[in-house]
Amino acid sequence: VQLVESGGGLVQPGESLRLSCVASGITFSRHDMSWVRKPPGKEVEWVAGITSLPSLFRTASYADSVKGRFTISRDNAKNTVYLQMNSLKPEDTALYYCTTGYWGQGTQVTVS
Repeated sequence: VQLVESGGGLVQPGESLRLSCVASGITFSRHDMSWVRKPPGKEVEWVAGITSLPSLFRTASYADSVKGRFTISRDNAKNTVYLQMNSLKPEDTALYYCTTGYWGQGTQVTVS
């Protein structure tokens, strides 16, 4: 199983980033997916999740700290889950991981 995140970078407050995570070695369409993050010096925190249900029934959920600013989505044809991050704040600075029980290597997001 491999999860490869990308799309992180250094941005200014108020700007946007789109993270991607490509999965291999799993039947992606059958897995709920989540994004979590580890801010410097802090514990890992859950950010957003999306179910594996068909799109008509699929649901997404968000941590209160990102609700209204972040959007999680998935493209099962591409085995990819995304995290669109708008109105970024310095407190969003963290190493971001996608996960479904397995973890990728993460992608760094720095807002400064």
